[in-house]
Amino acid sequence: MLIYSIGVSVDGFINDREGEFAWTAPTEEVFAAHLAEVGGLGAYLLGRRLYEAMLVWETDPAMRTSAATNEFADVWCALPKVVFSRTLGSVQGSNTRLATGSVAEEVAAVLEATDKPVSIGGATLAAEAFEAGLVDELRVFRHPVVVGGGTPHLPPVAGTVRMDRVETRAFGSGVVLERYARTPPG
Repeated sequence: MLIYSIGVSVDGFINDREGEFAWTAPTEEVFAAHLAEVGGLGAYLLGRRLYEAMLVWETDPAMRTSAATNEFADVWCALPKVVFSRTLGSVQGSNTRLATGSVAEEVAAVLEATDKPVSIGGATLAAEAFEAGLVDELRVFRHPVVVGGGTPHLPPVAGTVRMDRVETRAFGSGVVLERYARTPPG
């Protein structure tokens, strides 16, 4: 199963018009949900910008400020990661490699290598996978803020994509997790 999990504003953006996303900083409760999610993955496919943002979990000891952040850093370091980039010649970090195939080829390879769900992140990369019909589940952490523009979490699509809501969970901070599974054809 391929999952696209993302923090978004009420109006559906992953960042604001200036590219900022500080409004997605998780509370302890939301962080625990992210930790549980990432801890259950078999691999993670990342676009370049997300890779660069997440690299601090492997390279910056200042990120390890509590038992929860220590655990997240350990889980993240252990997780196999594939980075998609047209500009990077190499990547750093534990269990991290540059993609050598297409999105479809890399998704197939990582799904074949694990019996756990795999996540894909980075709006551009996830949009390509979504448009190709590769994403099985959306996990939207909707933050109670309207930013009025920025990068949308989903691309425009050529046709209707039916989804079944499989979970809705409200957090004390006002964040709402919405999980949607792609409706099987037929």
